[in-house]
Amino acid sequence: MKQQERRRAMFDHLVAEGAASIEALSQRFAVSRMTIHRDLDEMEGEGLLRRVRGGASVEASGQFESDVRYRSHVALEEKRAIARTAAGFVEPGMSVMVDDGSTGRCLAPFLAERVPLTVITNNMGLIGDLAPVPRLRLLSLGGTYSQRFDGFFGVVTEAALGTLRADIAILSSSAIEGRTAFHQDQEVLAVKQRMHGAARRRVLMAHHQKFGRTALHLWTDLSTFDALVTSNALVPAALGALRDEGIAVHVADLGP
Repeated sequence: MKQQERRRAMFDHLVAEGAASIEALSQRFAVSRMTIHRDLDEMEGEGLLRRVRGGASVEASGQFESDVRYRSHVALEEKRAIARTAAGFVEPGMSVMVDDGSTGRCLAPFLAERVPLTVITNNMGLIGDLAPVPRLRLLSLGGTYSQRFDGFFGVVTEAALGTLRADIAILSSSAIEGRTAFHQDQEVLAVKQRMHGAARRRVLMAHHQKFGRTALHLWTDLSTFDALVTSNALVPAALGALRDEGIAVHVADLGP
């Protein structure tokens, strides 16, 4: 197996498993531990994974946000339920901003039910999903494409957002601690901040695994959102604490 093929296969394995040891990867791909070390070092430099003791992980940490190819498989049914509830804040005729998050892509079928709409997004997956929808005006934000986040970022994206205003922004956060939202990546956060400031109303989506965590960059207080949408997978004590803080929490029901 050639080097690039092995690294692609290694990344696919990590996406499926979340993490793996050096020894397990060495045996799986029939190469030396030193070769695996070199592969992981290169892949870490590309932002695909993070090195952990004895191996590698594609799971998020305080300084590392997972590749969208991994995040798109995590808590998928919960994300769909949250997206359905968040889309309930959208009415026909509105302009809607959506960020790059994997939960944002789950909005596509529910936004399609609320046309006519104008949707403004840097989320490449969402752009592809919404492009064929009749009576939906799609404003695709340009910029530098990131495969890791499957979206557009940078000064071009931020400049475009500086000229736009929307009725509502439906956004996501990678970490929430107490009443504060965080994100690991500075460029991603810059776009979220622009969208947050460019909308009349703001909705934050977060599945239960995002809570009780911090990340490198502080974003904003949860009170700056008109609604926080999560699910009943979040423990009742955490829901109660948010409501005690005056946060407008809306809970998507995952059923039994």
